[in-house]
Amino acid sequence: MKKNSAILGAAFLMATSAIGPGFLNNTSLFTSQLLTSFGFVILISVLLDIGAQLNIWRIITVGERRAQDLSNQLLPGLGYVLAFLVAFGGLAFNIGNIAGCGLGLEVVTGLDTKWGALISCVIALFIFWIKDAGKAIDWFVKIAGIAMIGLTVYVAFASHPPLSKALLHTFWPEKINIKMIVALVGGTVGGYISFAGAHRLLDANVKGVAAIPQVNRSAVTGIIITSIMRYVLFLAALGVAWNGAVFNEKNPAASVFQHAAGTIGYTFFGIVMWAAAITSVIGASYTSVSFLKTFSPVFAKNERWLVSVFILISTIIFLLLKQAPGYILVTAGALNGLILPVALAIMLTAVTRKKLFTTYRHPLWMQVTGWIVVLIMSWMGYLLLEESIGKLL
Repeated sequence: MKKNSAILGAAFLMATSAIGPGFLNNTSLFTSQLLTSFGFVILISVLLDIGAQLNIWRIITVGERRAQDLSNQLLPGLGYVLAFLVAFGGLAFNIGNIAGCGLGLEVVTGLDTKWGALISCVIALFIFWIKDAGKAIDWFVKIAGIAMIGLTVYVAFASHPPLSKALLHTFWPEKINIKMIVALVGGTVGGYISFAGAHRLLDANVKGVAAIPQVNRSAVTGIIITSIMRYVLFLAALGVAWNGAVFNEKNPAASVFQHAAGTIGYTFFGIVMWAAAITSVIGASYTSVSFLKTFSPVFAKNERWLVSVFILISTIIFLLLKQAPGYILVTAGALNGLILPVALAIMLTAVTRKKLFTTYRHPLWMQVTGWIVVLIMSWMGYLLLEESIGKLL
C-alpha cells in the first residue's frame, strides 16, 4: 500500500513541479502566438518527455543510486558537474517561480511584481522553517489545484475553441516554433523535475529490476497528468485568442481567465497562481539542494540553511533583473531544455557500463529512444543558442 502511494506520489511530484507559473504562462503565451498549431508543439513535447523520463526513472531506480552518485561512479567528478547543472537549472526555475509569485500577488492586490516577489520570499522562508504551516499549505494547494483544474475546464468550454482545427493542426501544423518545444520539454522534464520523481521512488524503496513495471507506470502517469492539463489550458487560451482577445504579454495566463470568467476569474487565478508559485519555490529549492547534500556531511547537516540561501539568491536575482516576469519564465524553461540532453546522455552512458549494472541490460528500444531525444534536443538547443547569439551580435 505504501509503495503504491509512493508510486502515485512520485508521479504527482513530477506533475506538480511541471505545472507551475511557467507552465501557465508559457502555455497561454505560446497559444496566443501559434494558435491552433501550438497543439503540435504539445504533441512533440509529450513524445520527447516520455522518451526522456522513462529512461531516467528506470536507470536511476534499477541502478539504486541517485543521479549524481551514479554519475560519479561512471566518471569521477561527473556527478559534481551534473549536480551543478541541475542546481543551476533549478535556480533558473526558482527565479521564474519567484516571478510567478509576484504576478499572482499583483493580480490579487495590485502590488508591483517586485514587491510581490519580496513578500513571497519572506513567506516561503517562514513556511519552510515552520513545519506545521507546511501542512496547512499542503491542504490549501490541493484545494486551489482542484479549483484551478475545474476553472480551466470551464474556461475551455466557455471560450468555444475551434476544436476541429485544433485537432487537425495538432498533427499537421501550419507553423512550428523550436524555442517553444525546447521551453515546453525543459519545463516538463528538464532540470531537476524528472530526477525529483526518480529520487523519491528510491527513498520509498521502489527500486531494482522487480520494480520496473511500477516505475514505468509512475513515469508515464506524471507525463499524462501534465499533458492533459496543458492541452485543456491550450484549448481555453485558444478559444479566447480565436475570438480576438488581446493577451497581456506580462501576464498572459491571467488574460485567459479574465476574458472568459470576468473579474472573479481574474482574482481567483491570481490566488491559484501565487499558491502554485510559492510551493514551487520551496520544492525547487529543496530538490536542487538535495543534489548537493550527498557530497558532504556538512551539506546534509545544514540542508535547511542551504535551501534558505537558495530562495534568497533566487529572489535577489529576480529583483536585480530588468526583465518582465513572463520573459523570465520562458527563458527558465528553455534553459532547462538545454540541460536535459546532457543529463540524459550521462544516464544512457552509465547504464551500458557492466561495472555499474552487472546483470541488468537496458532494452535496445529504450536506448535508441533516449538517444533520439538527446539528438533532437541538442539540435534544437543549438539552433536556439545560434538564434540568441545572433540577436546579441
